[in-house]
Amino acid sequence: MTEARPATANRTLRRLPNSAYRPREYLTEQEVERLIEAARKRGRNGPRDAAAILLAYRHGLRAAELCSLRWSQIDLRHGRLHVNRAKGGQESVHPLRGPELRALRPLQGASPYVFVTEAGTPVTTAWLLRMIQRTGVAAKLAFPVHPHQLRHSTGYKLANDGHDTRSLAHYLGHRNLQSTARYTALSPDRFSKFWQD
Repeated sequence: MTEARPATANRTLRRLPNSAYRPREYLTEQEVERLIEAARKRGRNGPRDAAAILLAYRHGLRAAELCSLRWSQIDLRHGRLHVNRAKGGQESVHPLRGPELRALRPLQGASPYVFVTEAGTPVTTAWLLRMIQRTGVAAKLAFPVHPHQLRHSTGYKLANDGHDTRSLAHYLGHRNLQSTARYTALSPDRFSKFWQD
């Protein structure tokens, strides 16, 4: 005689679309500034956290690219950042401007990595996620934030400033222009000359 087992259903957990969690996938320039300012004021690692947000935003860095950033990629004297892209993206050299240089100089230490924990080990993507989420709450942003929103914010900001799609693709390390087209599609200025009243 066989014993009857209760039937169990295999259930797959489905993630809701991003729009269920937040109204948009990017931050405005003012929201990024609030995030940086809130990071600067949070705890004893404020300068490091603020610099991480600034670099991720200004250079469209993915979480893994930011966490693996080494001092050998940075030339503070000539203001250059060699960006090693993840996910098969194109490498490039970006200029470092005054705010980034001022944020990076105090972080120099014995580690080959730019962003390190108090123990001297490189930060992780999990650390970056937690830091951005907590800083978003401290900045009183209207919706939850995550690190990849900084990369999207870069794309939208540069597209709104009128930079062409091909240059934007090179800056973000995209090999396919379709990946970049999403930023120009939402640019409010692209329709500015449609109705001239």
